[in-house]
Amino acid sequence: VQLQAFGGGLVQAGGSLRLSCAASGRTFSMYGMGWLRQAPGKNREFVAHISWSGLKTYYADSVKGRFTISRDNPNNTAYLQMNSLKPEDTAVYYCAARRRPYTETASDEYEYWGQGTQVTVSS
Repeated sequence: VQLQAFGGGLVQAGGSLRLSCAASGRTFSMYGMGWLRQAPGKNREFVAHISWSGLKTYYADSVKGRFTISRDNPNNTAYLQMNSLKPEDTAVYYCAARRRPYTETASDEYEYWGQGTQVTVSS
């Protein structure tokens, strides 16, 4: 699976952005999809995950109620809708894919990764 993330940019605090992750291959629907981020000088952290079916979603506490992950299997695309953005959301955001079910103890263990897209939130 090859992944490509889009949609990053500069936004003011309180604003919104929608990230997209386009996947190649015919097996997209077999993979759970995740979004992770890495801020300068910080470790990469889990943001959100959606199961292959789209029926199960998981979020980091820091984004619950503000971010929504979704997917469109026929079009091989996953999304991350980000609302009420805060300066601390500033990071490079990565989309990733895994076949194993999501577990909290392995929240950042993905098999395939896309290139990152920069999200900058100004105060």
